[in-house]
Amino acid sequence: MYKTITKTLPAVATALALCATAASAENMRAWNIHVDGHPNTAAMDKFAELVAEKTGGDVTIEVFHGGVLGSQPDALEQVQLGAIDIGNFNLGPIGPIVKEANLVSLPFIFRDVDHMFRVLDGPAGDTMADAMAEAGIQPIAWFDAGARSFYNNSGPINSPADVEGMKIRVMNNDLFTGMVNAMGGNGTPMAFSEVYQSLSTGVVDGAENNLPSFQSVGHFEVAGFYSLSEHLIIPECICVNTAKFNGLSEDMQNALVAAAQEAAEFQRVLWNEQTAAAREAVEAAGVQINMIEDKTPFQDAMAPVYADYLAANPDMTALVELAQATE
Repeated sequence: MYKTITKTLPAVATALALCATAASAENMRAWNIHVDGHPNTAAMDKFAELVAEKTGGDVTIEVFHGGVLGSQPDALEQVQLGAIDIGNFNLGPIGPIVKEANLVSLPFIFRDVDHMFRVLDGPAGDTMADAMAEAGIQPIAWFDAGARSFYNNSGPINSPADVEGMKIRVMNNDLFTGMVNAMGGNGTPMAFSEVYQSLSTGVVDGAENNLPSFQSVGHFEVAGFYSLSEHLIIPECICVNTAKFNGLSEDMQNALVAAAQEAAEFQRVLWNEQTAAAREAVEAAGVQINMIEDKTPFQDAMAPVYADYLAANPDMTALVELAQATE
């Protein structure tokens, strides 16, 4: 559905610019975990503005930032049920409820961010999007969430051996716990809102995330070492409750998708700028950022993660191979 809808955009762009849909007004609520200053916060506000503009005010979206409507697992369930209309979700925690979404959660599945977007815009991404829509969460745009790397408060991580014995916070997905455990650590699922306190009190030894998130929520204040493992490149999405989306007029559907696509392009520019600024800010605050010159030992350590996952989910083999074969 995602691919089909986006292909209709050139045909409807003129109509959307000239007139609003005649259908009844729609007021929607959108959830976003990120705080002011984060690229996704600005992009979600841009999305709401564009939707209002493209529908002549017939569709309005109120965006609730900073997770005020609940944690991501809570908000994800609420979007599935229709209690919240729209969410800006990281795909990691979607994996436990949509198996195909686990594709992006396999360590080192993508060569870089550009490769990730080529996969998402191709047949592998279509398969994943269709499965998400069937689960009640229709993706209408992909956001760049950069590469996730490890950070902690005890020292740099240069090899899997440095993770051994460390309690590392991960998002709620068995692949993430398995990733840390494969290096001898203890992968610990935990709500994002709890990470700062847990790092400061020693409940966990470290966590993993991208640089803008590491900086924007202040984790650099309680974790002085950021190691560029770049083990996961996981996108975020704008997802709409499927029933809500399907109940909209065609003009409204296309307006939402067009606005989401424009907001995603806006977000990607901001993301690159924010990543550079975040790195500069945390280094100025004293954080040690270390390059990992040879990531082969990390990649080799993930072999059991792939083997175990595909043994338990043999029907995912073709999708994994399709992503890996994408140029």
